[in-house]
Amino acid sequence: MNRLEQSLRRWAGETQRADVLLSRRRILLIFLLIRYTGAKLNDVLILHPFQDIDFKHHTVLLGRTGKKNSRPLREVQIPEAISKEIRSLLDDPAFRKYLGSLFKVDPGHVRRKFYERALDCGFPPAMGSPESIRKSRAVELMQSNMPLSVVQKILGHSTLNMTASYVDFSDIDMEQVAKHFIDRESYRKTTARNSFFGKISSLEKGDIQAKVEMVTLSGDKVTTIITNESLSRLGLKTGSLITAEVKAPWVILQKSDREPESTAENLFRFVLSFSFLP
Repeated sequence: MNRLEQSLRRWAGETQRADVLLSRRRILLIFLLIRYTGAKLNDVLILHPFQDIDFKHHTVLLGRTGKKNSRPLREVQIPEAISKEIRSLLDDPAFRKYLGSLFKVDPGHVRRKFYERALDCGFPPAMGSPESIRKSRAVELMQSNMPLSVVQKILGHSTLNMTASYVDFSDIDMEQVAKHFIDRESYRKTTARNSFFGKISSLEKGDIQAKVEMVTLSGDKVTTIITNESLSRLGLKTGSLITAEVKAPWVILQKSDREPESTAENLFRFVLSFSFLP
């Protein structure tokens, strides 16, 4: 994805002709919107870039169809840096005049330019398709430990399985979850391999330490002990959205269906999904 993006950026600037430059910038803008929202090509081509992008909150409004009884519109969070770049493009008077109010571009033309950039990177053309870019964005978000249910909402998917995962998490909660992971993707780095994201369900504050219990989007409970100073510094309270991160060496495995006799607060039952062979 990064190589494809860099190829498009170089290509967009490799011309001295004003009309060609504006045309290539339009393709770059379409790419950035698909790449960072996970939207379908048609969703991007019918949005109104001057009305459907909120540069204050760094969100893009997707889902316009012009049909009655269509799905509700959805807001998708994008990185602040990308939001600023898009605004800079749209603030260019020449680009604004060229673009008009809508993209007004043949989808086939967009696909051809994406295919060309994929070939430029040494990839098969299909890897540069809008569908591949959309799927790659979903993989990126899941690799950054964004909950699958939030990724599904960002992509505009609707399944019965999603309903159960939304219990006790409002639409506002889900928007905050998406913003949290988008921001963390841009700025935060960690070596922790295991991340649990959820909402604080209870707090028990003692003289020195506090017991914090959270419930993840999948319904699991995670408990931790922190100092009262940390509790105050982080501004935690019941209902706050937080992430619990655990380094891999701190995880203890037990091959048994029975709950172990131990003082460990956090116990999870899983099926081994892979193994390391000597």
